[in-house]
Amino acid sequence: MTSSDAYKRQVMQDLAGGNKESLGDTDSSQDYQNFDDFAQRTTRDQRHQLFQRSFHPDRVPTQQMEPELQKAIAQIQPNERDDVAREFFSHLKKRGIHDRDLEHQLGLSTHHPSRMSADDVSKLASFAYHNHPDIFQEVLADQPALVKFLSNPMVGAALGAIAAKWFGHR
Repeated sequence: MTSSDAYKRQVMQDLAGGNKESLGDTDSSQDYQNFDDFAQRTTRDQRHQLFQRSFHPDRVPTQQMEPELQKAIAQIQPNERDDVAREFFSHLKKRGIHDRDLEHQLGLSTHHPSRMSADDVSKLASFAYHNHPDIFQEVLADQPALVKFLSNPMVGAALGAIAAKWFGHR
């Protein structure tokens, strides 16, 4: 196991259970067993609040996030990947950026989410992260499956720091 994988596992365990030393007594019914449990038991607004500061180009540089997005998107299920692409297109369209324009601008193989490759969705996610971080955060809140495959230690540290604050307010 690489140190990045070990770090990722530790961050996810800390995220699932909270940091008991710094948070004092916690109600064990609020502890999360793993990231999937966290994703299922939190509301979209709770996840958005958590991701809002964690995933921003000022905090994690685009050049570090892009390879992580490529790896993460390649690991999610095809139906989840379609949902992620649909969410990005939907949010970007509200800003006047249309799917066909993005297809040409980003060199996507198609503008149909169900036909997009992992590489296409990665390009779309990277575009949103760099140019519209608020949209990127919204999509993560709606489609949290993507987050559990991010492994960069900086990404994990950012998420862990915000999670510790979030758990502290519970």
